Formats: sequence, C-alpha cells, structure tokens
Amino acid sequence: MQHRRGEDHPTAPEDRPEVRRETAQGYTGNRAATRALVGGLSDADATVQSMDDASPAKWHLAHTTWFFETFVLLPFSPGYRVFDEQFSFLFNSYYDAVGARQPRPRRGLLTRPDLQRVFDYRESVDAAVLRLLDSAADPAVFERVELGIHHEQQHQELLLTDILHLFAQNPLMPVYRPAPQSSTQRSIPQLIPAAPAPVTGIPPWVDVPGGVVAIGAGSEGFAFDCERPRHEVLLQPFRLASLPVLNKEWRAFMRDGGYTTPSLWLADGWERVQQENWACPLYWREEGSEQMTLHGLKPVDPDAPVCHVSFFEADAYARWAGKRLPTEFEWEHAATASGGVFAALYDAVWQWTASAFGPYPGFRPPAGAIGEYNGKFMNGQRVLRGGSCVTPAGHVRATYRNFFQPGKRWQFSGLRLAEDC
Repeated sequence: MQHRRGEDHPTAPEDRPEVRRETAQGYTGNRAATRALVGGLSDADATVQSMDDASPAKWHLAHTTWFFETFVLLPFSPGYRVFDEQFSFLFNSYYDAVGARQPRPRRGLLTRPDLQRVFDYRESVDAAVLRLLDSAADPAVFERVELGIHHEQQHQELLLTDILHLFAQNPLMPVYRPAPQSSTQRSIPQLIPAAPAPVTGIPPWVDVPGGVVAIGAGSEGFAFDCERPRHEVLLQPFRLASLPVLNKEWRAFMRDGGYTTPSLWLADGWERVQQENWACPLYWREEGSEQMTLHGLKPVDPDAPVCHVSFFEADAYARWAGKRLPTEFEWEHAATASGGVFAALYDAVWQWTASAFGPYPGFRPPAGAIGEYNGKFMNGQRVLRGGSCVTPAGHVRATYRNFFQPGKRWQFSGLRLAEDC
C-alpha cells in the first residue's frame, strides 16, 4: 500500500481497483496475524496485567479494534452503530479528545468482557471495515486504514513484549511458543535475539562520513507523522560498531563492577540501580547463565545481542567501554548510506540512541484526536532505532522512531556503540 500522504491522489480509489484490493488484503492479513499471536493463550493469560506499563493481550486485541471503529468507521461509514457503547471507555488508550477511559494501570481488572466477546467485536468491526473498503470513494479512508494497520503492528510487538513480562513473573516459567529446533522449522519464528550471522569483510568498526545529510521520511510510502518532515542535519564524521553489543561483552561489564560503579551512571540511572537493585539485564538470572524468553527459560547465548536493558544501562556501558551511543541522526545516516554494511541494524534488538524524542523542524500533528498519536509524547523519552526479533516487517525501515522513557527495560532493547573519528 504505497499512498502519498498529504498530497492529492491523481485518481480516486474507485478508479484504482488495485488500491481497494491491496488495502483489503493488507487489512485482513494484519488482523489475522494479531489473532494468531494469542493462539494458545487462556482467557486468564489474556486478561492478567503484570505491571502498570504492560497491557493484557485481551486489551490489545480490543484496543486495536476500537481504533478502527473510532477513527475509520464512525467518521467514514454513515449509519454505523458501535458494537458496544461501553467499549469506548474500556479500550481507549490515551486519546483525551475522544473521552474518558479505563486507567492504564487498571486494565488487568477487566475480567469482562471475556475473550470470546472481544473476538466477536473484532469480527464485527472487520466485516464493517471490509464493506467500507469495497465502496468508499474518499482517499482519506484508505490512508486511515493504512494508519490503523501500522498502529496494530505496533501492538503486535507490544503484545509479545507484555506476554513475556507476564510469563516471567510466573514461577512455572511458561513457554509462549516452542523454539525452533533446526533451520528446517521455518514455520516457527525465533522470538529471542539470535547471534548475528557472520559477514565476510566487515570490520568491527565502520567509518561513516559526515556532512549535511537528509533525515526523515519522504513523501512516498507510509510513515508516522513523527518521521516527517524530511530535513537536513549536519553530522561530523564518526565510527559505528558493525554489530550491537553482545551478551559476552555485557558480562565483562558486569564482572568489572558496571552495576556498582556510580561514576559510570547518569544521576537518574544510578538512582534506579539502587532503588530497583539492578545487577544484570531484565530476565537474566543474576549470574547470567539463563534468561526468561518467549521460548521459556533458556541459556544466555554469549554471542547474541544483549537485550532488555534500559537507556541508563546502555549509556553506562558505553561510558565503561570508552565509547558513546550514536545519535538517532547518525544511526539513520549510517543505515541509509552504508551500502549494506549495516544490514544487521535491522534485526535482533532495538537500539538506544543518545537522542531525545522531539519534533523535527516543521512538524505539525494532524488535526483532531488522531493528532494525539505521537506529538503528545515528545517529552522525557529517548529514541530507539532499528527493530527487534519481534518487530513486524512493516516497521523495519531506516526512518522509524521508536521511543520509551529511559528507565524502561521490558522492551527488546539493546545498543550499538559509536565514537568520534
């Protein structure tokens, strides 16, 4: 689905049947992918909330459906009647312009509606969206559905992230999905960061030229509003590590007192270390021999990228190593100008950057409630770039800006080092 955003379409969708077909196929495929992620979960698995930052799987299923109902069907489908009047309160996330909502830390109290009722909700909304796509003439419908698809892809990743945190609190260490036993089991996805495949001729560090470079998404193809507008940034020459930091390297940091040396840490980070007793990445057993994963309790692979570390930990490690974190602009420039050298930028783990999440020059959020999507979070967040082993393919692009508060660890987050030339 390659729509121009913010420009007039040369022809309306009814004159381009491939747009209808591709959008409908993209919609149904994406919705089926979300449904498959909860296959095998019990109603209890899908209802429990393990912490304030996480959401139950059932809530993710319903919220992504509420998004299509609220921002596609209600404005563009005359006469549409909502599936359940109470769902707007239960499954709104943070859209203040839409109305009141269930507080985020209390989503796990929603034992009702049950999981089957949420599946019924999804089926009803899906049928209505497909009917709309079959008849709509307004190009805005197709752009809004495309936004909803990418929004749901974000929740597909969050759903897996939240299930891992939930299962990690269970002393039984449940297995969400079995790990593939061989390379022939291609139908079983690898849901844990794997050791990078060896690449011949790539040095440990790659020189990246500086200069005035273009950053951000252009007008073609989908991008979230925070990825635009495209603009120029002046960069000094720098070096970027060809691989992310590995578990064996993180163990060396731990053995050398990385978690007990205050001079390595930003003040807020050191406070978190002391308050929360950080001594290793989240989900590691303290000695670093095993870790909880979506495949259950597994040995820590020394050659795989370290995962589930906060920005504070990433920053402390970089200082310990005598390096630094790249800015998000350095990261994007390297990803687009390296001629394939940094193919591994896009796998295994999200990578913390030194950049705060803020607006690009000329950024303007869309009008209305949909404008609350990214702009309202441009405070107190750090940018991560790349993607992880649980990131949908539609989010793997050089311009994508993930963002979290610097103390968060439950995302599939790691780091890559940089240094000045």
